[in-house]
Formats: sequence, structure tokens, C-alpha cells
Amino acid sequence: MQCGDLWRNRAMNRLWAAVAVWAVMAAHSWAAGHRTANFIIDAPTELLARRIGDAAEQYRQDLAVEWLGTPLPRWSRPCPIKAQVAPHLGAGGATSFVFDAGEVFGWTMTIQGSEERILDSVLPHEITHTIFASHFRRPLPRWADEGACTTVEHPVERARQHRLLIEHLTTGRGIAFPEMFAMREYPSDVLPLYSQGYSLARYLIERGGRHRYVAFVGDGLTTEDWTGALQRHYGVPGVAQLQQIWLGWVKEGCPAPPAALAAAPSRSPSSAASWSGAARGQSPDPGPAVAPRTTVAAVGGRRSIYTLQARRLPSSREKPEPNVDAASGQSDPADQPDQGVPAPVSSSVMW
Repeated sequence: MQCGDLWRNRAMNRLWAAVAVWAVMAAHSWAAGHRTANFIIDAPTELLARRIGDAAEQYRQDLAVEWLGTPLPRWSRPCPIKAQVAPHLGAGGATSFVFDAGEVFGWTMTIQGSEERILDSVLPHEITHTIFASHFRRPLPRWADEGACTTVEHPVERARQHRLLIEHLTTGRGIAFPEMFAMREYPSDVLPLYSQGYSLARYLIERGGRHRYVAFVGDGLTTEDWTGALQRHYGVPGVAQLQQIWLGWVKEGCPAPPAALAAAPSRSPSSAASWSGAARGQSPDPGPAVAPRTTVAAVGGRRSIYTLQARRLPSSREKPEPNVDAASGQSDPADQPDQGVPAPVSSSVMW
């Protein structure tokens, strides 16, 4: 009996060892990792992890130059990226980090969707959040942060935001600009914030470029005087006036600005210079905090933009928004607004 028990115990041990080996092999077959200078990627396959990592590094460099005029320094600790990739997954992501005593650290990013949408929309959106966090070192108004990040997404996704904007304006879900400029958290009805923030960011960027936009946001954050910042950077007398100007632009179909206006220098060169090139990388984890840490979920409501949709139009039927060249002021004739957009919206419908 003892010999039989010993044999059975050995057999069971071999069986459990085989199961353990199989589990490890299966785990490696379901998920794989890849590390770059600034990111650690966890994705379903090693190939996907490498593609996402390479794209993240490229976006981090290129978008920092576009927004700030200079690349970001290397972060002291890499940002983990957890990627769920499958054709049936809705596109979305979330990025969180910690602001503490003027520093930012503790990056965490999750992304999901098809490989195509992750690489051309979700990833650049989330990387832009990290660029703004590294640059400003404080939370941005939600409209300015999410709106600007949406401008770097694929034209199909930007066109969807424009269609949502028209829907929100014609159903009384628009947000008055004085309220929107004061928002520091996501509202319960988050979709209008994204579509309206994107549209306003696009309007401002087309009239001065990304560097002026960054200078304007930095000016408003520093002075807490958005009226003055609008006057200095865009020549608009106030937030309420900007609302009316922007609404008129939407009514007209969001036309491109004249080339001379798009190429005009900032009205506040000194302020723009101070904000467009002061990029800093992630700081090392600090010692004892001198103030309570604030954890910022940069895109806490982003995924709902996609999962709350009743349906997604097939890509072949979706038309991108006009792709405007800020230097020439011309748009691609093939990229015209949807013919199904309602007639011009009266201001009484929105507010």
C-alpha cells in the first residue's frame, strides 16, 4: 500500500507539474510584453506589443514637437500600457497619473479596440494626455484637455465627434461656455463635453496653430483669467463672446479660416514663448509630500464615448471631417461634412 501511495503521489506531482508548465505556456501565448525607453507594453502577442510600443514612442516624440516645439525628455520611470486588442472591441482608453508639488509621475495607461483604431486614434489621444501632463504639471480644464487630444485622432473618429456635436446642439445638451470653462471634473452627461471640447479646440487651433493653443491654455491656467487669455491670444473679448462666434462658425459648416488668419502670429509672443518650449519629462518619485497628492484620471469618461453609442456606422460609410491645411486654409474637396447634418442651428436651440 505504501509503495502504491508513493507511486500515485509521484504521478500526481508529475501531472501538476505538467499543468503548471501548460499554464505558463498558455499565459505567454495569450499575452506578451515589450519594453521601450518610456513604455512597458502588455499586449496579446509580442508582435502587437512591439507595434504599440514603437508607435507610442513615435507619437510621444512627434506630438510633443507639434504641441510644444520640442521633444519630451525621457521619463525616469516607464509608463505601463495594458492593451486589449480584438476586432470586436470598441475603441477607448484611460490614462492616469499623479500630480504632486509641481511634479507628475505614476503613469498608467489602458487601451482597447481593433489594432487599427488603437494605432491611429486611441494611442495618439492617450499619448497627448501624457504630453500635456508633463508640460503643464497640473490638471487642465476638461474641455481643453479632451478637446485637444481628440484633434489628433483619425478623421473617422473626428467626424463622429462632429456628428455628435450637431446632435447635442439640436437636442438641448450643449454646455454654456462659462460653465464649460470652469469644469475641472467630468459632468454626468460626458458626451457633449467631448464633442464640444473637440470642436472648440479645432476652431482655436485652426486660427493660430497648436503652439498658440498651448500658450493660451497655459496663460489661462496661470492667471485664472480666461477672458484676458482669449483677448491676448485670439483677440476675442470674452468667453461669452467666444461662444457666439463659435456657434456661428458651426452654423456655417465649420469653414476653414482665411490663410492670413491661420498664419497670423500670436498677440502675446512673450507669453507664447514661455509656454511652447518648456517641456519637462516625468520626475522621479518624490520624497515625503509637502502637499496632498492628487491622482488625476486623465480620461475617466473616455471609454463611454464609444460604448454608449447605440451603434457604430461601418467605416466604409463614415466620412471624415474636412482636413484643413492651416497654412493654406484649404480643405480637401473629398473630405466634406456629412450631407445629413441638420440645417444651421439657432442659438436658442443650444442655450
